[in-house]
Amino acid sequence: QVQLVESGGGLVQPGGSLRLSCVASGNIFTIKVMGWYRQAPGMQRELVAAIPSGGSANYADSVKGRFTIARDNAKNTVYLQMNSLKPEDTAVYYCNARTYWLSDTWGQGTQVTVAS
Repeated sequence: QVQLVESGGGLVQPGGSLRLSCVASGNIFTIKVMGWYRQAPGMQRELVAAIPSGGSANYADSVKGRFTIARDNAKNTVYLQMNSLKPEDTAVYYCNARTYWLSDTWGQGTQVTVAS
């Protein structure tokens, strides 16, 4: 099994930046894709960004050019650098790890609030 621990959320003003981190442990060799999802109140959980092992990242259109996902395999960590944050980015952000046989593990979630 895989375990995920997230950190880095908080309150930031519009236009500001935050960096989220997610450390994976357990059977990390089974992880194919790591990603970040978010869920705003009353909304469905949506993909923000994902990065496969040895592959290129993909992003939701709403965050392209503002967010960057990066994976440090030596530290078993995936990061989400969020710049030029907007109020509509406010949500609970969840780290996700998908294994080669398509099972998902989720982190506990971290709140990101963008407000002045």
